[in-house]
Amino acid sequence: MSKPQNPVQMAVIGAAHGIKGELRVKSFTGDPLALADYGPLYARDGRAFQIVDIRPANTVVVVRFKGVNDRNAAEALAGTELFVDRSVLPDEGEEDEFYHADLVGLEVKDDTGAVIGKVVAVHNFGGGDILDVTLAGRKGVLIPFTQAAVPEVSIAGGFVRIDPAAAGLVEDEDGEPAGDDGFDPKGRPRGPRDAGGNR
Repeated sequence: MSKPQNPVQMAVIGAAHGIKGELRVKSFTGDPLALADYGPLYARDGRAFQIVDIRPANTVVVVRFKGVNDRNAAEALAGTELFVDRSVLPDEGEEDEFYHADLVGLEVKDDTGAVIGKVVAVHNFGGGDILDVTLAGRKGVLIPFTQAAVPEVSIAGGFVRIDPAAAGLVEDEDGEPAGDDGFDPKGRPRGPRDAGGNR
């Protein structure tokens, strides 16, 4: 197989581990050791990496790749993202589980069924998944990927349906923006005055 046509990121290479070419790798698979079960992994530039040995180490796995035999070769790979093609991943899973790669490109429909945008990316900054959506003329609108904000996902139908109020895109019946009291969706988010940071 050559470079993946529909890449799904499986891991990212971290620092070298020892002097014999081993690397610390952050795996994004459910079972980190399963990283070796997907066959060769590919870098963005098409280079293939075959896992020869893998073992757990705290929050990462330590991996030996074929052809990486010393620390210098290992250090040169730090930061390399590793991918497989979507076709090698299983489709079965929980009803409310989705691959990020399957969500990107879906149309975004409102509660009336009208197409209002498109999913361009899925992010997770530690607080849960967030859909990055382009809406008519507005780029980079972020919508929490929750049951309330995104009540319907149809991979086969090619769309997600959002609840504009739960997604924070419209004001509620009281004329207040959805969310906490005093929230201004057009303003810059700011923390408490004593939290430091930019003012």
